[in-house]
Amino acid sequence: MHLILTGATGLVGASVLHNMLAQESISRISILSRRPVKMAEGHEKARVIIHKDFKTYEKALLDELRNAQGCVWALGVSQNDVDKKQYVEITHDYALAAARAFATIHPDAPFTFVHVSGEGATQTPGMLTPLFARVKGQTETALVDLGKQNPMFKVYNVRPGGVDWTKHPEIHPFIPKQAMFKKALMPLNLVYPSIMTPTREMGKIMTELAMSKGEPLEGKGIGMEGRLVSNLAIRRMAGL
Repeated sequence: MHLILTGATGLVGASVLHNMLAQESISRISILSRRPVKMAEGHEKARVIIHKDFKTYEKALLDELRNAQGCVWALGVSQNDVDKKQYVEITHDYALAAARAFATIHPDAPFTFVHVSGEGATQTPGMLTPLFARVKGQTETALVDLGKQNPMFKVYNVRPGGVDWTKHPEIHPFIPKQAMFKKALMPLNLVYPSIMTPTREMGKIMTELAMSKGEPLEGKGIGMEGRLVSNLAIRRMAGL
């Protein structure tokens, strides 16, 4: 199986890549990245494709991805690190550009697009809704709508909660230094574990979703007609 991955140098993407590399049934991983990916070095099945413009996909690149069956779209940025225009571009425009391009690579066979969203994203924003929640929600809706227009393009919007990397030492040498506010969340594992998302289990679930045929999901924590996987559902599916 051939899968595509973005955001591999970030926390979520690194957790997914670690799981993909361990999956014997995955024979090729095409990693789209602006820069080299250290975790991929030395792994024959992982190919890093340096891609500078995530709004443009030339025919030559799509030809390289022609037999990919799925993608985990983990590319993202904090709303605190960029201005509003940049945040919308990276969060919404990049994801939609890639989805539209990937929907064309083999339109007669299923392609599963796993979009990494986040808890707090909403389709019903209010006056006090933060930017990330509003834009993530808009992106989720646009991707599901694209899937309805292209029956073979299967979308899952996955919403991790507080991402916990502390029990996943294999990825520690490869992830960015985590902000202090994220470290401050770690004690919540003891008090409110249900709002946390361990990276090892998260990476496994996202990989398995990308490997699937993309059929609508059911069960507690599933929404958007089987296309939304909340943190509650991630934990349930992981047996937590």
